[in-house]
Amino acid sequence: MADRPGATGAARRAGAGWRRPGLAYLLLLPALALELLVHLVPMAVGVWMSFRELTQFFIRNWSAAPWAGLRNYRVALDVDSAIGASLLRSLWITLAYALLVVAGSWLLGFVAALLLQRPMRSRGLLRTLFLVPYALPAYAAVIAWNFLLQRDNGMLNHLLVDNLHLTDDRAFWLLGDRSFVAVVLVSVWRHWPFAFLIIMAGMQNIPTDLYEAAAIDGAGPGQQIRRVTLPMLRPVNLVLVLVLFLWTFNDFTTPFVLFGAATPDQADLISVHIYQSSFVTWNFGLGSAMSVLLLLFLLLLTTGYLLLTARRRRRAV
Repeated sequence: MADRPGATGAARRAGAGWRRPGLAYLLLLPALALELLVHLVPMAVGVWMSFRELTQFFIRNWSAAPWAGLRNYRVALDVDSAIGASLLRSLWITLAYALLVVAGSWLLGFVAALLLQRPMRSRGLLRTLFLVPYALPAYAAVIAWNFLLQRDNGMLNHLLVDNLHLTDDRAFWLLGDRSFVAVVLVSVWRHWPFAFLIIMAGMQNIPTDLYEAAAIDGAGPGQQIRRVTLPMLRPVNLVLVLVLFLWTFNDFTTPFVLFGAATPDQADLISVHIYQSSFVTWNFGLGSAMSVLLLLFLLLLTTGYLLLTARRRRRAV
């Protein structure tokens, strides 16, 4: 039986309605409203707080806090004062932390993805095991590392001192100079599976013909990695490095759960530093100003990174 002309015309009009641009934006409105509520509104409130002298005396009535203007920003940027000097020191520590974590996570992820690139019997099992640190809840994983790094009954000191006999002294991994090594180690353990997952997906998109052609030309495994794998992974690596850097630079869970509120000076990451300036000293205006400065710093850094990579991409073309 042939379709009725009226029914066919109605179906076409309905399909055209679904293709209208306005309908697409209408369907996006719930997600945009949620994004506005969860991110943009708190961000705007934080910017407003940074211009106020909001201390513990105005917790019950924020609007009554005196107008501070740019005073909080001047205090945070004054490197000659104790507050500005400690913030600058925390920034340098966080930069070193982020660079080491990104480098370690990428290297481990790349090596693991390279080892599992070729088919093997236990490849599925190894992939699952490699992704366990990424699948675990961050709080539970860092709590476990806190127990492992304890001086007297931690597994790491027990292994180094009692089993391997590499040293006679039980190190304080959560205090002093070793605290920075500890937080970098834990963060690399948490983030490298994500790098492994992204790099592995990128490697699977590389045509095998390129490796076969390179092998015919006499290229060994090392040359194939340098001439084929790394160049083909460049777009993936550009995004991966940026995401990992932003994640680790803003990481609060790892240092706070690992050390508690009293973070050692050697591991004074800027996220915990801002938290202490806000919730320990009860100076929310100054803490908000530090947060805004951190946001601007990361925006400038991200913009510079994207411009630099875009310029290199144009030169390569």
